[in-house]
Amino acid sequence: MSRLNFLLEAEAPHSNARAATFTTLHGKVQTPIFMPVGTQATVRAQTVDSLKAMGSRVLLANTYHLLLRPGADVFRKIGGIHKFMNWDSPVLTDSGGFQIFSLPNSRKMTEEGALFRSYVDGKMILLSPELSIDMQKAIGSDIMMVLDQCIPSTSDYTKAKDAMEITHRWAKRSLDARGDSPQSLFGIVQGACFPDLRKQSANILTQIPFDGFAIGGLAVGETKEERNDFCELSASLLPKNLPRYLMGVGTPIDLLEAVHRGVDMFDCTIPTELAQHGVAYTSVGKLQLHRTIYKFEDSKLDENCDCPCCRNYSRSYLHHLIKTSEILGWHLIAMHNLNFYHRLMAEMRAHIFEGNFSSYYSHKKEELIRSDNVDPSLHKKRTPKAQRKRILGDYEIRENKEGRYWSVRQRSSGETMHSVNNPSQEAKLLYVEQSKLSEKLSKRNESPYSSESVQTFVIWDVGLGAATNSMAAIRCWEELDSPAAMNMISFECDLDPFRLAMRNIGCFPHLFHKAPRAILDKESWISPEKNLSWNLVFGDFAQTYQTQKVPDLIFYDPFSFKTDSKLWEADFLKELFRFLRGDSKNTMLVTYSASTAVRSSFLYAGFWVGKGRGTGPKSETTVAYTKRPESEEEISQLLGDEWLRRRERSHARFREGWNEEENQTWEKTILSHPQFFTSV
Repeated sequence: MSRLNFLLEAEAPHSNARAATFTTLHGKVQTPIFMPVGTQATVRAQTVDSLKAMGSRVLLANTYHLLLRPGADVFRKIGGIHKFMNWDSPVLTDSGGFQIFSLPNSRKMTEEGALFRSYVDGKMILLSPELSIDMQKAIGSDIMMVLDQCIPSTSDYTKAKDAMEITHRWAKRSLDARGDSPQSLFGIVQGACFPDLRKQSANILTQIPFDGFAIGGLAVGETKEERNDFCELSASLLPKNLPRYLMGVGTPIDLLEAVHRGVDMFDCTIPTELAQHGVAYTSVGKLQLHRTIYKFEDSKLDENCDCPCCRNYSRSYLHHLIKTSEILGWHLIAMHNLNFYHRLMAEMRAHIFEGNFSSYYSHKKEELIRSDNVDPSLHKKRTPKAQRKRILGDYEIRENKEGRYWSVRQRSSGETMHSVNNPSQEAKLLYVEQSKLSEKLSKRNESPYSSESVQTFVIWDVGLGAATNSMAAIRCWEELDSPAAMNMISFECDLDPFRLAMRNIGCFPHLFHKAPRAILDKESWISPEKNLSWNLVFGDFAQTYQTQKVPDLIFYDPFSFKTDSKLWEADFLKELFRFLRGDSKNTMLVTYSASTAVRSSFLYAGFWVGKGRGTGPKSETTVAYTKRPESEEEISQLLGDEWLRRRERSHARFREGWNEEENQTWEKTILSHPQFFTSV
């Protein structure tokens, strides 16, 4: 039986959001809740009084750091962390697993635990599940965490499986070490970005009598879309009668998305860490007070906030404090940020009880993503000349952490093209090989027909970007002995990423070809053999596609959901489907997304939709067709009953902002799609 007496009080319609109450050794906790991070038994730049005044109810402390300093003996002598830091409310302690993960070159992982060298005195320490729990018992936290092995979410399947399995063994050892202590203990679900591993992990851990469960292994390399998807999947696998905790997440929009997906508890250093750099979250968006535009702005930080910072100090003064590195600026802005976070959680809880969380979620998203400028680096001192070459307009190129490849990043949104995988490898695996382009080109050349309309293979490249997908297709064509004629048509509304890549061509080997320069200068290129052509269509794809030939194959690679949102909307996809179906071809479409929302939109539009191969941390992508596919292999990959059952648990089952009648039409259209009634 759980030590927390968890009570689920309300669930939101058309959402997985929920409100609950549970009781710890130091009082009741209402969810959803955000827990400020007090790593060293203190939340940086805050006092206990300021934390309470801002609404903090539960604090998080870290076992790894407190083990090294001041150590277990101090906590046993003083009587635990509550007396030690003069905090009389609940405390949750992390096990130290993430901090060990952050020391990849300074630790050794074994079955017994993590062997690492102390940064305090240089001694070697083996952090085992037993030592972690013993330390947490000495700290006297209300909620303890099992020791887990954290790995990057982009890890391969074998590594993810091994880490998950050792986490399960350590979880059982952690529970045994807890003994009869009245402290609560949470298990941690792992499995990186692999659905089957997440299911295995949840299935095994929920058989163990933990008092709650955490979702681990996220916010460590995956995209935001993947984080949302795997958060939703993991939450759906956990018991309804116990708390769910998403570890280390995150920004206000991250919290809103996760509550929408059924999570109760959160922690993150962001509100206090960014405050040190002058970043404040407000009702008008994220403000970066180090920017010169605030130097003369004699107004409240947030007109809709009544915290001490907003009541007593102007944006101008806060700007001054940050520019002079005064700790008072850090203290005041962190107070405001914590107040903002706690008010956000209270708002969400209230709307869950009122039954209108779904509509609140829809409009609150727009508020939380606003910013005076997402990237503070835009306002630093003039960039050195060598680095300026790597910036063009709103884009820059960045080398991945391992130094293996370069990618283009949009500075305003913070999103990166091919953020996890080598761009050229992803283009080849996801778009060229998955579509079996070489086979199609060879087969088309063997056609008995002679007219150009039959023989010319047409590809639409939706989202030219840095021309990675287009060049992968062209290289494929050039490697064949006698391929059919091919016409590549690339659509793009912003050529700055392409221009930037060409300016730094040494970082992008796929552009070592005459074709990209011709596309940039003339918007077209024809091979010497005359049977390979490449054309650029500049402008909004939604406005230009109807003037082009119906393609045999579409590389559907819009930059992102945020910047190209219309191209993912169901109504637009329906228009596109009607245009494509006007031709006798069965057009194949390949895209990187495997989200429930995207797949539902394609089905609503009329496409036949199947599972695509995984790439990097993505276990699946998506392939769609304008007609029922012909090959047995493709038919076997079409979405079926299992996907429909999973969809029933998803927040994407209904469309945001649609009324009840529209949602009923939406559901009926999807569920009556012929692919769910066609025998294979």
